[in-house]
Amino acid sequence: MATTVTSNAPILRGFTAPDRFVVVWLLITCATIFIMVLVGGVTRLTGSGLSMVDWQPIMGVLPPLDEQDWQALFLAYQQFPEYQLYNRHMDLEGFKQIFYWEYVHRILGRVIGLLFFVPMCALWVSKRLDAWIKPHLVVALILGGLQGLMGWYMVQSGLVDDARVSHYRLAAHLLLAMGLMAYTYWLALGCVYGHRSDTVDGGEVTMGVPQELRALVMIVMMLLWFQLLYGAFTAGSHAGYAYNTFPLMHDRWVADAVMQMQPFWHNFTESTATIQFIHRWLAVLLLVAVAWLWWRARRLGGALMWSSVLLLAAVLIQFMMGVLTLVKVVPLELASAHQGGACIVLLIAVHVLYLVFSRRSAVRSSSRGVQGNEALRS
Repeated sequence: MATTVTSNAPILRGFTAPDRFVVVWLLITCATIFIMVLVGGVTRLTGSGLSMVDWQPIMGVLPPLDEQDWQALFLAYQQFPEYQLYNRHMDLEGFKQIFYWEYVHRILGRVIGLLFFVPMCALWVSKRLDAWIKPHLVVALILGGLQGLMGWYMVQSGLVDDARVSHYRLAAHLLLAMGLMAYTYWLALGCVYGHRSDTVDGGEVTMGVPQELRALVMIVMMLLWFQLLYGAFTAGSHAGYAYNTFPLMHDRWVADAVMQMQPFWHNFTESTATIQFIHRWLAVLLLVAVAWLWWRARRLGGALMWSSVLLLAAVLIQFMMGVLTLVKVVPLELASAHQGGACIVLLIAVHVLYLVFSRRSAVRSSSRGVQGNEALRS
């Protein structure tokens, strides 16, 4: 017989009081990744991503210190297609402007690595880490290293003939960063609420959250990750510049170019018209799904209800920012805010996901938990 956990339930076996330093450390790491995603967006939008044509993870920390260093870097940049095809008008001052965005982006990557690795080692040695979190931290460390490699792999794709980075690699780079941010936040939640232990007094632990609501949260998460993927495709393929009207694509609901590429499956990843079309309507589907989630969760009360309200508000604002970014033809400020908004939506969605699948109560009371299915039917 399942046991419903409430605020008066016995403490879960294996739960230990959170170490405040561990929680703060994880949240600071998460926030720094968020900042890095924002800087990465500005780097892309300003055309700065290919200004550093080599990768020196250890030695490339200091910026150019004198005019001779700057001239050497500018000369190296001039040997690559981006300068030869698009930036022949650029002088040294113009190069400095794009160089610094990419430089700050790379420095932030190093800062995040140190910010994560050094405290992790100190906490591990001082035995302030619970056993459950240790393998997760190792996974996060590996993902962080892969993220750095993926960044350089992406840049390499633009140092060739067409001087444009692969939108596949850009999508992998962005989603890996956002996934790492979400994973770090999930671990912080695990420390705050207490790690999900196996049982309470031998019984399976539930929260009184109906299965239908759990399934709906999983649908929202699936739609969100697909939307993030197509947002990355839209950015990397410059599909956001193709049709700058909404809700119509110029004068049609479905532009003539949608699904016209052969072979057919190339439309989903290569056709700018199809990519933008999918990104538009995934946004609508996600908004509807989150509104439905809020409607279903509203009577359960507690943190889950308020988190669903916050998620709905964030998705609605993000939707409106996306429309404005489109019709204003992707201005730097709006496009950067739109990328940051995607991160915020993801973090709130992760919080909702944690509350739904955590074994600590996310609803107002045991009576609410028992009445959960009845509330959902109304």
